[in-house]
Amino acid sequence: MFTKRSFRFGINAGGSEHAEELVTLACMAEELGYSVFNCSDHLNYPGAELEPMVTLATVAASTTMLEVQPLVLANDLRHPALLYKQAATLDVLSGGRFSLGIGAGWYPPDFTAPGIAFDTPAVRIGRLFEALEIFKALQTSAPVNFQGEHYTITGLTGSPQPVRSAIPVFIGGAGAVMLQQAARIADTIGLNLGLPLGFSIPNTSTPFADITDTKLKWIKAGAGGRFDDLELQTTVFAGGITDGDTASLLAPLAEMIGVSIETLKDCPHVLAGTLEECVETVQRWRARWGISYVTIPGSIAREFGPLVSALRGK
Repeated sequence: MFTKRSFRFGINAGGSEHAEELVTLACMAEELGYSVFNCSDHLNYPGAELEPMVTLATVAASTTMLEVQPLVLANDLRHPALLYKQAATLDVLSGGRFSLGIGAGWYPPDFTAPGIAFDTPAVRIGRLFEALEIFKALQTSAPVNFQGEHYTITGLTGSPQPVRSAIPVFIGGAGAVMLQQAARIADTIGLNLGLPLGFSIPNTSTPFADITDTKLKWIKAGAGGRFDDLELQTTVFAGGITDGDTASLLAPLAEMIGVSIETLKDCPHVLAGTLEECVETVQRWRARWGISYVTIPGSIAREFGPLVSALRGK
């Protein structure tokens, strides 16, 4: 049984490249009751052309209440000193509405195309958590000295200091090591759709639901006594509100990841059916896994406005 956190909803910007469209999407999200505006971080991924921190600054300047959060930054694309400067600046300029979403990076062409080393998962994860140590330390007013395996910081003072006493940290991941380490320090953990490396899909009718059960076990093992303090998030990758057959809404995702449509129906990354069915589904996610933060693609964010209205804050 999970501590019952109130629901909140995010909107993922997708691939919008025009300022007017971006601002319109953000203002619509705020009006519909979404709490967070998300965008991805890629150097070489189709449909993700805009740099996230600049994008989120534009959104923050155009809204008054939305939290702005990358979903998620790839740690190895930025030195932690620069990351802190960007994050703290955006937090200050938005009046304390920035939260740091970050991960170890997962898409090889983001690194290989520009000639950045794409190291093993163990190395990338180790570097990520060193970067987060530095990020946390820079939020104090004292000079930071840090000597790790991957980074060395000497007498660096964090500037500016953020509006929040500590910028919230969201860590996205899928594997055991990543999720267990994230559970020790994160405020929010994103349950990625991706399967852990080497994880074969079991022969059941709901493998992605089963795999999410396993991911929760890893998080609990890492969190210990702080598990009840964690917020758990999922991103919807396919779905819609409909009175008809949901198969056509789920088919593109099923084809992309090579599974049957039936397999996807109970996984916490698809949301399709009538409004009442979708409300019940999200409530089941919270009851089974403790998920209370749900991110919806911008392309269907208006369609899911009634769901947000029905569940936010409850």
